[in-house]
Amino acid sequence: MSFVENHPELEEVIRLIRSGLFSRGDSGLFQPLLDSLLHHDPSIVFADCASYFACQQEVSKAFQDEEKWTRMSILNTARMGWFSSDRSIREYCDDIWKISTVPVQLHGTNGLGFLQSLQ
Repeated sequence: MSFVENHPELEEVIRLIRSGLFSRGDSGLFQPLLDSLLHHDPSIVFADCASYFACQQEVSKAFQDEEKWTRMSILNTARMGWFSSDRSIREYCDDIWKISTVPVQLHGTNGLGFLQSLQ
């Protein structure tokens, strides 16, 4: 709660969520999420909000300069590495969790049951 109390922008975001603005008027839809973030958040998600808001201000400022924004966008795309969820999971298994993958054989499908059902 101290993060919320010390950051008026965050208080405003929570007020808007509670108002139903993002849920077609259903003010209770996101209440479980808010309760978790406000009272049971071991990751302390709100601790990053001040730096997030500051970064968003920089993004807004950069967006006003069309040439700069275009250059940044092109470079960001050009420098982006190859992404694959399978590769990412494999790297987590190898590098972070230090566990081995386990091949899975689906009975009667040669492991391609989902793909075969799409044909």
